[in-house]
Amino acid sequence: MTASRISRRVGAIAESATLAVDAKAKALKAAGRPVIGFGAGEPDFPTPQYIVDAAAAALQDPANFRYTPAAGLPELRKAVAEQTARDDGYAVEPSQVLITNGGKQAVFQAFATVVDEGDDVLLPAPYWTTYPEAIKLAGGNPVEVFAGPELGYKVTPELLEAAWTERTKALLFCSPSNPTGAVYSPEETAAVGRWAAEKGIFVLTDEIYQHLTYDGVPFTSIAAAVPELGDRVVILNGVAKTYAMTGWRVGWMIGAPDVIKAATNLQSHLTSNVNNVAQRAALAAVSGPLDEAHRMREAFDRRRKVMVEALNAIEGVECPVPTGAFYAYADVRGLLGKRFGDAVPRTSAELAELVLEKAEVAVVPGEAFGPSGFLRLSYALGDDDLAEGLRRLQDFLGGAA
Repeated sequence: MTASRISRRVGAIAESATLAVDAKAKALKAAGRPVIGFGAGEPDFPTPQYIVDAAAAALQDPANFRYTPAAGLPELRKAVAEQTARDDGYAVEPSQVLITNGGKQAVFQAFATVVDEGDDVLLPAPYWTTYPEAIKLAGGNPVEVFAGPELGYKVTPELLEAAWTERTKALLFCSPSNPTGAVYSPEETAAVGRWAAEKGIFVLTDEIYQHLTYDGVPFTSIAAAVPELGDRVVILNGVAKTYAMTGWRVGWMIGAPDVIKAATNLQSHLTSNVNNVAQRAALAAVSGPLDEAHRMREAFDRRRKVMVEALNAIEGVECPVPTGAFYAYADVRGLLGKRFGDAVPRTSAELAELVLEKAEVAVVPGEAFGPSGFLRLSYALGDDDLAEGLRRLQDFLGGAA
């Protein structure tokens, strides 16, 4: 038998659905189609100038042209520890911080570090599209725990208990959530954390959207809310969303000394240190004020309200009000099976394809994040594009028969 040219483990990886939608939208735009993209979760604002200035200054220092410690610049690790104490209420030592090439590498390395072959990882759904692939690459089994709009897209200890087995090693927790924009209350966060602590499992908590909450809803770090999680909590974060730095590729993971040491060993072979100029920019970001981040949040808040109102005005669409991140997660099950011209979409994937082709609007179908029947729309785009894209959606989806 001829061996496969591509390994089974890598060959089984699904393409990032969000990046695929974004790439298709950009390709259509390059071909002259006036596509409006609600697909990518990327702030439309430039990186704040003080951060760019720090990177420019770093280019004049030859020390940044050399290898630096794989775990990150000591100054940045210290700044991240201080930021975590300030914003999470959770005290850690700089030695417990590992700087990574974006939050996505932090996610991958966290699963690779704590998950063994055959371990189950509880994955609340809807989930970010990368989580299950990272779990499978680590040899684990993603166990989806779905919470629908009737639960505000938030899992409960009861749902987690029903999915737990003796093979369960970890729980992925994401609040504010990508893709739903749901934010767990302090009480809900504590309840999930206490359940995990009682089970003795790891909690990997993705806090990348911690500074993007609305309507007075607070961000709550599960690490601070449930101290009894102890050395079984791993925080995943980065500069991408808060500071409009998606392309700078700087993230981090925070955990117990043995977890961070092992993950650092992995990174030393995988990538070594993160780009030093980007690290210097990240240092300026996490050490500086949040004024620019708050201004961006105000714009996202305004767009959020416009988007939710417009979506809920479409018959067959139900969209809960997101209280975090910059996504709306619309329930479109009421549109499936309806006729749009000659087409009758039966899944949200088919509906999204139709919306892109006929309305020239890019959205991400629910299949990318769990069950079919939903669409994720990012409102991290300019006001004019937002208004035009929503008008097109209302005209097209509103014509269902």
